[in-house]
Amino acid sequence: MTLEERIWDALRRVQHPEIGRSLVELGMVTDVTSGDGQVCVTVALPFKEIPIKEDLLGSVRGALRPIEPELEVDVRLVEMDQQQRAAFMAEAEGGPRPAQAGNDIAHVVAVLSGKGGVGKSSVTALLAVALNRQGYRVGVLDADITGPSQPKMFGLRQRPIGGAGGILPVETDGGIKLMSINLLLADEDQAVIWRGPLISGAIKQFWDEVVWGTLDYLVVDLPPGTSDASLTVMQSIPLSGVVLVTSPQDLAGMVVRKAARMAEQMKAPILGLVENMSYATCPDCGARLEVFGPSQADYTATELGVPLLGRLPLDPELSHHCDVGQIEAYGGEAFEPIAVQLVERVAADEPTEEDGV
Repeated sequence: MTLEERIWDALRRVQHPEIGRSLVELGMVTDVTSGDGQVCVTVALPFKEIPIKEDLLGSVRGALRPIEPELEVDVRLVEMDQQQRAAFMAEAEGGPRPAQAGNDIAHVVAVLSGKGGVGKSSVTALLAVALNRQGYRVGVLDADITGPSQPKMFGLRQRPIGGAGGILPVETDGGIKLMSINLLLADEDQAVIWRGPLISGAIKQFWDEVVWGTLDYLVVDLPPGTSDASLTVMQSIPLSGVVLVTSPQDLAGMVVRKAARMAEQMKAPILGLVENMSYATCPDCGARLEVFGPSQADYTATELGVPLLGRLPLDPELSHHCDVGQIEAYGGEAFEPIAVQLVERVAADEPTEEDGV
């Protein structure tokens, strides 16, 4: 057995003191290098500062010390990125559920706004439709548990069917798979009056127990703000990135910056910013009318250091198509360049073999 094999064998016996499983099984040991009487082990922590950090350091050093008396052991601690943390959380809870284990989802994109009323849900739906038109296999996870609107916009009323493998999402006319709490209610007007833990549990079920199958993109409609629901998604679901939605008002820009800070703290990549309701077009002369004041998009994107994906107009046609459940029939030409940029951004942010884990 080589020295590196003996090192890995020893590390597999190091248990997480709170979870009771091997650090290797939990994906916490991300790299091992050895040579010239030295070994360097990289251990990824879910968060930079955790109470058991020193215990973990001592356990790793203690496990490697008996391998060779003169071996110099260096343990390097790093913080997990968002996808590593989501995988760790899943393993800590016993591993993927049967439905999740059978799913093959290439990219998960969350749509987040700082405050309500900026059109986050319509941007989610437009993004899903645009990706679907480009030939991608798309799903929508409606994580806005207390204010679900995706079924209404897509004209869906049928209840999801449960099976041995999990819950089957409902499909739109265009083939987009969708799961929302509103599809499980007896009446679409029924209020969901739940506290944070129940909301978080429902979101995790939509991820763990829904048979999404093979998807190129799963678009997640987050509730506004930085509450339990958004935190659950960023901790439990491996995100390819986050799209921020704002409107021209200073207030919306200020609050979306809070949402951006949350994404940054959770190590979730921000793919870009969309300014919704940026302007209206006069039906008589074609002039652009800044109904909510001058655009703040460039300023907000610069402040956050993220790309501006685009500005969307106030369009009565979009409102009509959403109200009658026919958003897939909406033209949406203004959104096509946004979807194209997003696909490019997701591809650019994908880790390569040279990047490592």
